[in-house]
Amino acid sequence: MLFRSPLARNGVLGIANGIEYAAQAMAVHGAVRAQHAPGRSGYLASVRDVQWFTPTLHDVAEPLEIKAERLSGSDNNVLYAFSLSAGGRLLLQGRSTVILNADNL
Repeated sequence: MLFRSPLARNGVLGIANGIEYAAQAMAVHGAVRAQHAPGRSGYLASVRDVQWFTPTLHDVAEPLEIKAERLSGSDNNVLYAFSLSAGGRLLLQGRSTVILNADNL
């Protein structure tokens, strides 16, 4: 049976797709912080110091735990540390820069 995810190719979900999962967690975090403020567009400008400890995600049996921690930021950009783990095992970690107010650029 093929793994069903729009990011999977031929039933394989590569570990680099975990960066997209982390970016979604960052977006949710930003929305929660903004609460009643108008929504803002943003984009992932860079990822750094990425380490992965497994080649794929499609064969991970346990639920994924995705963490995104805001390290610093301003009205225009935010630096996050992120990680993915499952069953107590670290799968992916790194840092990213998110540019906010992308509609104004």
